[in-house]
Amino acid sequence: MAEFAGKRVVITGGAGGIGVETARTMLAHGAHVVLVDIDDDRLAQAREILGTARIATWQSPIDTPEACASALDSAGAPVAALIHLAGLFERDPFDPHNHGVWDRAMAANLTNAYDLAVAFATRYDNRDGPARIVLTSSVAYRRGSAGYPPYAAAKAGLIGLTRSLARRLAPDVLVNAVAPGLIDTRMAVATIAERGEAYKNEIPVKRYGHPSEVASVIRFLCSRDSSYVNGQTITVDGGITNA
Repeated sequence: MAEFAGKRVVITGGAGGIGVETARTMLAHGAHVVLVDIDDDRLAQAREILGTARIATWQSPIDTPEACASALDSAGAPVAALIHLAGLFERDPFDPHNHGVWDRAMAANLTNAYDLAVAFATRYDNRDGPARIVLTSSVAYRRGSAGYPPYAAAKAGLIGLTRSLARRLAPDVLVNAVAPGLIDTRMAVATIAERGEAYKNEIPVKRYGHPSEVASVIRFLCSRDSSYVNGQTITVDGGITNA
């Protein structure tokens, strides 16, 4: 039997490149998947790409505790895994008169993760072992980012949140994070255009990552194979932060 057969999985940012690939691998292992995203058109495209009866979509900005709870309730039953990929990557003008980028970065990358976790704490399914939460940080939390300090700060905050939730929710829920490097998705287009080959040359494996390479790590963190992994952050970056 497929490992996730009969289990419900909610993926925020589900219409993005990593979201679609994560849904694909979870569906391949039997899960029922809910894709949550702010963009209705891209949700429709994602559903068409994945093409299965075991997928549903939910349009939401997940910008309030109530919206986060509703996104989880859209699964129609307790949720075995929450995979939080949604986020905002916005250049910071570093302007004392413009606090908007900082506020949006915290709200869209960190606050919603906390609100989702609080909602998940009363909506999880652990009948077949611990439920899972997987949060998404970034190598920016380790390397910093000159043009995106609010984003880097929010992604660093997610690591502290991951560790705290791992202590609070265990043994019923295991909480871990992934920290992708430069992955070839829509979010990375501007960075690739700006830094191009120079950034690629810093990566020991000499290429950008593929969404499926992050998705496979997320699937591992939701699987029985990660039954003793809790409070960890797995970096998926081709070695750039260790080079």
